[in-house]
Amino acid sequence: MTVSTTYRTCPRSGLQFEDQAEKLIKINAFTAIVALMVGGILALGVVLTRWPAVHLLPADTFYMVLTAHGLDMLIYWMIFFEVAVMYFAASTLLRCRIATPKIAWAAYVLMLVGAVINNIAVFQGESSVMMTSYVPMMAHWSFYLGLVVFAVGALVACGVFFGTLVVAQREKTYEGSMPLVTFGAMTAAIIAVFTLLSGAIILVPTLFMSWGLVDHVDPLAYRIIWWALGHSSQQINVATHISIWYAVAAIVLGAKPMSERVSRGAFLLYILFLQLASAHHILADPGVSTEWKIVNTSYFMYFAVLASMIHALSVPGAMEVAQRNRGFNKGLFEWLRKAPWGNPVFSSIFISLVGFGFLGGITGVMMGTEQLNLLIHNTIYVPGHFHATVVIGTTLTFMGMTYFLVPVLFRREIINPGLARIQPFLFGFAMYAFTIVMMGAGTLGVSRRHWDMAFNGNALAYEWPGAAYLMMGLVGITGVIAIIGGALFIYLVVGSLLWGKKLDGGKVSNTFVFLNRAAPSAPLQTYGSAGFVAPGTFALTMIFLLTFILYYFVNWKYLGQLWGLS
Repeated sequence: MTVSTTYRTCPRSGLQFEDQAEKLIKINAFTAIVALMVGGILALGVVLTRWPAVHLLPADTFYMVLTAHGLDMLIYWMIFFEVAVMYFAASTLLRCRIATPKIAWAAYVLMLVGAVINNIAVFQGESSVMMTSYVPMMAHWSFYLGLVVFAVGALVACGVFFGTLVVAQREKTYEGSMPLVTFGAMTAAIIAVFTLLSGAIILVPTLFMSWGLVDHVDPLAYRIIWWALGHSSQQINVATHISIWYAVAAIVLGAKPMSERVSRGAFLLYILFLQLASAHHILADPGVSTEWKIVNTSYFMYFAVLASMIHALSVPGAMEVAQRNRGFNKGLFEWLRKAPWGNPVFSSIFISLVGFGFLGGITGVMMGTEQLNLLIHNTIYVPGHFHATVVIGTTLTFMGMTYFLVPVLFRREIINPGLARIQPFLFGFAMYAFTIVMMGAGTLGVSRRHWDMAFNGNALAYEWPGAAYLMMGLVGITGVIAIIGGALFIYLVVGSLLWGKKLDGGKVSNTFVFLNRAAPSAPLQTYGSAGFVAPGTFALTMIFLLTFILYYFVNWKYLGQLWGLS
């Protein structure tokens, strides 16, 4: 079926953008940046309050700010950007028109309206229930309405993505199997459908309860089902940002995966097992059986971990193979030393990859172990862990992709390239330190979510050891530095869109153009493997495994000292 539209071929990248898809990618990505800016401002209030020496906000304001920060950063910033990535992976990489553009625009409007309604509800001061919003705590009805409307819009966007895959197949706009990045985006979309439907199952009855139409929502059922939304939303992030890792490896270095089949198998393991990682939030709950907890933490979790370890080997391995093919063959690590570290697209992704693995991945496995989980789950260790996954892993990756999209999609040169080269290092390493000291405070028992770690002025006031106050002070300092790094990103992106040099948009045609296998974008848009000649990556992988083993058993030693059984 022929549909009237136009296709623009970017002279910089060779990528082809269909007109409606291009507009939708732009508006979703820009809205995501706005949500990131709002969430970043709110983050300043959170870290300056949890910093004991500053303790900026009163309790009621703190919980309002914390609620909005969590929603804007974990939901709106990431899902708006992920929708943009889905449209990019389907329409642009497959060189086809987007399915049902009017419905795609309706999805965007629903998501935007839902996000605005939810934010208004929080800032009115009647919905400071934090992102989890556990019943019987109740927010204003508009809080739940905003979340439900946003989720409906996101589900519709996933439907448009799947429809676009069908369009590309029927109109034969690509040859052979779909590209790995598109396959990864499909994985994220499948997980998103599960996640959003789980949210609907529990949030719709809660909305009805806020209207007085339902008398009761069981708190145990709420927690179990909500975490199928809350933690699985992170699994959307993981599948998406790993897809972008593969994309950037192809864009910057011309890299192909070491084994395309193995990487696809790892994504399949995500679909089957990754959502089950939400179990670590409910291991202390009586709402699930002991047998289920054992099977989940002892077996299912490790299939998801296996998938992540495959990607942890395959992505840098692909980079190494590509670099060695360019002639960087001296020793184990010339390929890494000669990597384009001055390119923020690459540096963002590599800093993200290392931090996600060493800080997010290892600690996530540790928290998924039931005995260790009981020790640290209600401490500030948990937000330390998820800042390593969703900020170092996902946010930094999305930042790197944005540096690529500004000239290619928005047709603007990045302003102040020197500052752009520095920004990923400032933000990334500040977040490294932030997560480490936060998890350190958690191992000393500092509670998560609480406005005042010492409970000053209360009957249950508690004096923590000096190390805990030091750690929380460092949380404040490193958090402020990371926020400065995030502010630089906002300045660079928004400034580039407003004042950056306009770039040539390229040729426009009425039909898609078949991909030339010699085109610069071919490694990104075709099926294929690069091989396993990556000794440096295997050495780095062994360092990772040794670090994992050491940290894992140090925690068991710590647990044994705390829980003596003699």
